[in-house]
Amino acid sequence: MESQLAHHDDLYRAALLYYIQGESMEAIARQLDVSRSTVSRHLKQARQSGLVRITLNPPDAASSRLESTIERLFGITAHIVTMRDSVSEVARLDRVSKVAASFISDAVVDNTMVGLAWGTTLAAVATHLVAHPVAGCTLVQLNGAANDRTTGIDYVSNIMSSFAHAFDADSILFPVPAFFDYASTREALWRERSIIRVRAAQEQCGLAVFSVGSLTSELPSHVYSSGYLTAHERAGLAADHVVGDVCTVLLRSDGSWADIELNARASGPTPNQLRRIPRRICVVAGSGKALPLLAALRAKVMTELIVDVQTANALLELL
Repeated sequence: MESQLAHHDDLYRAALLYYIQGESMEAIARQLDVSRSTVSRHLKQARQSGLVRITLNPPDAASSRLESTIERLFGITAHIVTMRDSVSEVARLDRVSKVAASFISDAVVDNTMVGLAWGTTLAAVATHLVAHPVAGCTLVQLNGAANDRTTGIDYVSNIMSSFAHAFDADSILFPVPAFFDYASTREALWRERSIIRVRAAQEQCGLAVFSVGSLTSELPSHVYSSGYLTAHERAGLAADHVVGDVCTVLLRSDGSWADIELNARASGPTPNQLRRIPRRICVVAGSGKALPLLAALRAKVMTELIVDVQTANALLELL
């Protein structure tokens, strides 16, 4: 126990000297009588453990004007992540996910019920969460993940467990298909007590975190690349002018969703149900998601948007 406390004290001293007093790593190494590489490890561990949390106040520049424009048009809070146009789609997702992880950590407070969707973006966000234990936090899966090839449990539980570890939270999985074969099957299962309990927890959420899925983005959305839809169903989506989804509920570009046949078999919350959750953070990376993002904004599913600058510009060009 004493060695752990001493180690924690070393992290604190290194972080204090580096971030507050502006000392170089070499100077800190001399003061602590350790190597420069040890100081570097201390600083990294201080960030990963949550001892150090870095925030930025963006300047009044193009990104701020872009945020203001999106906020004025859609009535939400926008956070623009700036980067060079040459950044790859993988790196773009990584940078947006890092920023999103910080915002989400600030949003999760004591006694919060948090609804989590699953997918490529949320999996990336999960890798960047730092320890931020809170009391009485519970996570609940918002949409099912099984299909005819897999239960989806391993994929979703990895995301849920990363969030649970970061916030010292309990988690509730939703063990149903992403899409049922028949609407009647969904209605029957919705009457089961075990499923009623999960759906009741979803309705108690004070915070929801999700992304938008795209049929055509360079980084394919998990629901469209992992066998959740047959070729016939995908063709039907194109004929019905579907551009993407939120929590596996499909959307057209105008934000409509209620008369799309497949939504009668979807397990995720509808836009109407999502809007009952007070705070709803949507994380989007990649200009290929601009059109489904527009659909989600028109469906009014989010209160906050974290998005890269290129996708934000592509969104406004669509208007």
